[in-house]
Amino acid sequence: MTKWPWIERTFTFDFPASKWPDLLERVRGTPARIEERVRTLPEVMLTPRHNDQGWSIKENIGHLLDLGYLPKRRIEQILAGESALIAADMSNQATHKANHNATPISKLLNDFRSDRAELVAMFERLNESDWEKSAIHPRLKSPMRIVDIAYFDAEHDDYHLGRIGQLIRMFSR
Repeated sequence: MTKWPWIERTFTFDFPASKWPDLLERVRGTPARIEERVRTLPEVMLTPRHNDQGWSIKENIGHLLDLGYLPKRRIEQILAGESALIAADMSNQATHKANHNATPISKLLNDFRSDRAELVAMFERLNESDWEKSAIHPRLKSPMRIVDIAYFDAEHDDYHLGRIGQLIRMFSR
């Protein structure tokens, strides 16, 4: 199963900040999209990995939950006027240590929905002018505006939804 690795992806943040309402809806919709994909799956499909590599469906969902702090912290940093953003743990230690496969899917889904609601609420409290504010992203080495955080998060969500879709197709055969 070949998938373009997240770490190899590059981004150009060249769209207007006025795109934020569209991006906010993508961010807001991820919990429902994940629930739609997994709610009827049997437990035996939620925990296996492809060839013992990558993450299971539950681990992909848990990973999104594990990283829920990151966009929130980055928004706080930008609003506080900091010049550089916190780096993500690219080794993903939180996800590797969490044992998400032992967590009931209902808990993962509920926790992710709650965490994502906090992020959406944070976005909704922003002033129009806040969406343009930026700081340097540590891996990309370029300015990232708050609107770009919404885009980046939506893209990361879609990346993991794509992986979940691949696993569903693979284990449905």
